[in-house]
Amino acid sequence: MEPDADLAAVASLMADRHRAQFLQALLAGTPQSGSALAASAGISRSLASAHLRKLVAGGLVRAQRDGRQQLYTIASQQVADALEVLTLLAPPAATRSLRDYSRARNLRFARMCYDHMAGITGVAVTSALLSRDAIAEADGSFVLGPSADAAFAEAGIDIAGLPRRGRPLTRACMDWSERRHHLAGSLGAALATALVGHGWIQRREGTRIVTVTPAGTTGLRDWLGVDLDRLRAEAA
Repeated sequence: MEPDADLAAVASLMADRHRAQFLQALLAGTPQSGSALAASAGISRSLASAHLRKLVAGGLVRAQRDGRQQLYTIASQQVADALEVLTLLAPPAATRSLRDYSRARNLRFARMCYDHMAGITGVAVTSALLSRDAIAEADGSFVLGPSADAAFAEAGIDIAGLPRRGRPLTRACMDWSERRHHLAGSLGAALATALVGHGWIQRREGTRIVTVTPAGTTGLRDWLGVDLDRLRAEAA
C-alpha cells in the first residue's frame, strides 16, 4: 500500500464521545478552561485533562497559559472548518430528556460556528444582508455587495479595516442545522464581534449556544428587518 495521510490517527482523537464534546464546545470560538470543559461533559477534571492532552498532542486543540490557568482553543481555522464539515455528516444527537431537547432547540436557534454566527439567527442575518445587497452570491460563495460599506457601517464595522491576509474576507459556510449558508470569513467574524459588543448576543461558557438579548431582537429588526420573534415561534 502506498503511503498516505493517516486519517485514522485524526479520527481516533474524535472517536471518544468526551473528546468530541470538547471539540464541539470549543467551536464556540472562545478560550475555555479545563474545568469548564469537564463540567460541560459531566466528567472529572482529571479525566478531562487526560483527554485534552491527547487533543493537544494530536494538533486539534491548542493550550495557552493564562496566569495559573490553562485555557484551550481549537488549534486553527482549518481544524474548525474540518469539524464543521464532519458535523454535516454526523447524525443528530439523541434527545433523551427535556434538558436535551431545550439544549438542541437553543443550539439550533443561535450558536457560534468558531468565530461567526450560525443557526437560525445566523442564516436569517445572512439572508437579510443578501436582500440589502450588503453581500452577494458568486460562484457558490459570498462577495461584497454594492451596499456593503454603508450597511456594515450601521453596525459599526469598517470593512476597509478588516484583515485581508490569512483568510478570506467573506466565505459561505454551510450551516449544519439549517442546511443553508451563513456568512463566515473575517467579515463574518467581525459581525459576530460587533453583535457581542452591542450587547445583542451573549456567549455561554462551555457551549456554542449564544443568547440573543432583547436589545438584539430589537437591533436586528431595526438594522436588517430580521423578525426573530417570528422565527422563534416557527422553530418552537
